[in-house]
Amino acid sequence: MPGRRSLRPRRRVSVVGILGELLITGGVVVLLFIGWQLWLYDSIVGDELQEQATAQSREWDEQAAANPTPTPSDTPSDGPNEPISAEPPVQAAPAKTEQFAMLIVPRWGADYYRPIAEGVGVHDVLNKGLLGHYPGTQMPGEVGNFAIAAHRTTKGGSLHNIHELQIGDHVYVETAAGWYRYTFRNLEYVRPTGVGVLDPVPQDQMTPPSERYITMTSCNPILTSVERIIAYGVYDGFFPRDPSKPASGAPEEIAPTVTGTVAS
Repeated sequence: MPGRRSLRPRRRVSVVGILGELLITGGVVVLLFIGWQLWLYDSIVGDELQEQATAQSREWDEQAAANPTPTPSDTPSDGPNEPISAEPPVQAAPAKTEQFAMLIVPRWGADYYRPIAEGVGVHDVLNKGLLGHYPGTQMPGEVGNFAIAAHRTTKGGSLHNIHELQIGDHVYVETAAGWYRYTFRNLEYVRPTGVGVLDPVPQDQMTPPSERYITMTSCNPILTSVERIIAYGVYDGFFPRDPSKPASGAPEEIAPTVTGTVAS
């Protein structure tokens, strides 16, 4: 009849169409979850770890102020903070899972400040976002190899940017005594079974150590564990903690990190 709307047949919904929509929705959910794990969650955990490290550093400052200890005679008494040339102090190995140090890497930003705990257990250390110290390797400042590990992604991704290190970059390890400075030397890629990187002289089991090394290990490529990426550094100075000095004696390049004055 004139003026009457023609009725269009309803579109039939096929099983294939429903399945396709479900797959698309599932894919979006998976991508959002990966984004959460790799960026947002890692950022949240990173902020928490930075706060832990800052609080620990302040506690050590308070302890040092309450119980001052003599510093070596060649420690500079004025001017910019400089490393001492005397033998650095070496602490005894801590108890399992004890947090005894922090890692600071200027290359990764002034807000990179991560605690180091004893042991490399997945559930009790690494999955908490902490860097783990390989038991049996040397302590910070000790002749030999101070070796640590951390996740590359998820759980804070504490070594996510290990591949960005460049020759000459400084890597600092902070303890109650002060700051040990290492200079990055090179990267190496090994199989998961390549435990020679933990030797006192990395990859040279027969040579007695005469230098102080730092070795950082993580999984590679990102999101896999097919191999390990290894970063090596060599010790080049110690900065004793001294609350009477700016930033308690920390080197100028990491002062904003240790004082908690990083610009937001």
